[in-house]
Amino acid sequence: MARILIASPNRNAYSETFIRAHIEHLGDVAAVLTDGAPPTRDAQGRPLLTNGLLHRAWRKVTGTSPEQALQQAIADRIRQERVQVVLAEYGTSGDALLPACRATGVPLVAHFHGIDAFHEDLLAKHRRYAALFADAAAVVVVSREMEAQLLHMGCPRARLHYNCYGVDPARFAPVDAARSDKRFVSVGRFVDKKAPHLTVLAFHRAWQQDPAIRSTFIGDGPLFESTVRLARALGLADAITFTGALPHEQVAEHMAGARAFVQHSVVSFRNDHEGTPLSVLEAMARALPVVATRHGGITDVVEEGASGLLCDEGDVDAMAADLLRLAADPAHAASMGARGRRLVEERYTQKHSIARLRTILDEAAQHR
Repeated sequence: MARILIASPNRNAYSETFIRAHIEHLGDVAAVLTDGAPPTRDAQGRPLLTNGLLHRAWRKVTGTSPEQALQQAIADRIRQERVQVVLAEYGTSGDALLPACRATGVPLVAHFHGIDAFHEDLLAKHRRYAALFADAAAVVVVSREMEAQLLHMGCPRARLHYNCYGVDPARFAPVDAARSDKRFVSVGRFVDKKAPHLTVLAFHRAWQQDPAIRSTFIGDGPLFESTVRLARALGLADAITFTGALPHEQVAEHMAGARAFVQHSVVSFRNDHEGTPLSVLEAMARALPVVATRHGGITDVVEEGASGLLCDEGDVDAMAADLLRLAADPAHAASMGARGRRLVEERYTQKHSIARLRTILDEAAQHR
C-alpha cells in the first residue's frame, strides 16, 4: 500500500465530506497539506514556509522567490514523509503541485470534483490543465459529464478514471416515505449552480395547487438571504422552513420526516457544474425519492422514473408537477425511495468508492 500525501485547497478539509472520507479511510495517509493551491500549511495549521528574518535574507541572497521556496518546502515534506503518491483534491491543486512532484519524482493523482472541471475562469487561469494532463499519473472524475469534459480538453483516456462518490449505508437508516407528511427537503449550499430560488419557484407552483405541502431548506451561502426574501414575497413564510447550516445528525432527522429530496441544479452563467452531489446519494441511502434536474452526475446515479423524477434545468413547471405527483402518491414515493436505497447498496457505497480510489493511487505509485 503506497504512502499518500493529500493536498486540499481548503483550510478545513474536514468540512467537505468526500475529502474527509479520503483522509480517514484511504489508509497510510502520511500527511495532509491544506490552505491554498499550492498548500501553505499542514493539517495542524503550521505554515510550510518559514518567513523569519534569516529565511527571508537567504531567499534574497539566493534569488529564490516565495513561490519557489514554497514548492521547495512542499518537496521537502514529500521526501520527509517518504510519500509514494500525491493525491491532489481538485484539479487546481493538482496543477499547482506539479513543480514539487516533478522535483521529487513522486507521481501525482489529480481528483476533480466539479467547479474545477468547468468554471470558465478556472479553466483560463490553469490553461485548461494542459501541463497537468501531460504529467499526472492519473486523473479522477466523479461524473460521466466531467469525464467527457476532460477528454475534450485533452486528458489521455488511459489516465482518466471515473469513480463516483460513495456513502456509508449504515449511517443512513432507511425511512418509509409513505408514512411521512407532505414535506420535501433540500440540502446544500445556497449558490448559483444549486439554484435554490428555482426550487422555491417550483415549490410555489405546486403549493398553489396543494397548500398542504411543506418544504425545508437546509444550508447557507451567498444566495441565502435573497432566497428567503423570495419565499416570503411569494407568501410561503409558513410553508417553507429555512434552517441554515445544520450538523449531520440534524440533517438526518429532517430527511427522516420527508416525502422526497429536492434539488434544482443548473449550469451557472460562468459554466460552473455539479459533479455528483453527495446529498443526492445520502438521500437515496435514506430511501427518499429524488426530485431533481438532468444535470451533471445526478443522471448517473438516479434512475429516472425508478428512483427519482428528473426534469430539464430551469423547468419549474415540470418540477412542480413532480412534487405534486409524490405528494399525492405516498406509496409510489416509498417504492422509488426503496429502489434508491438498493442502488446505493449495490453501486455507491463509500467502501466501494474508497477501494477503487485506493487501487488508482497504488497503481499510480508504480509510475515513479
